[in-house]
Amino acid sequence: MDIQPVNPGHVLIIPRVHAAQLSELDSEIGGLMFRVAMRIAEALRQSGVKCEGVNLFLADGEAAFQDVFHVHLHVIPRFTGDGFRLELGSSYGHRPDTKELDEVAEKVKKAMLAEE
Repeated sequence: MDIQPVNPGHVLIIPRVHAAQLSELDSEIGGLMFRVAMRIAEALRQSGVKCEGVNLFLADGEAAFQDVFHVHLHVIPRFTGDGFRLELGSSYGHRPDTKELDEVAEKVKKAMLAEE
């Protein structure tokens, strides 16, 4: 359980093996984290804890609000009016054109192929 929960029932999934960033985590362990999150999400819904929905949150890097540099996944039960929110930046309303999306996608694709 998270010791500073967003809502009652807020669970942390923490791998025993150390990895500061998601990309450093073994893919099998990463997959297991998400399978466990799926089970916890269902358990929260069935438990009687106030839970109308679930957020999964993983902060990867300081700019993404990571303050504990060991990969961990938050499973947060949500309900209407709970007050938890993500604040979107001013650029959020900007819809890039297809060319811009394609250029970014190509950069990501090249980086993924370089890893193989």
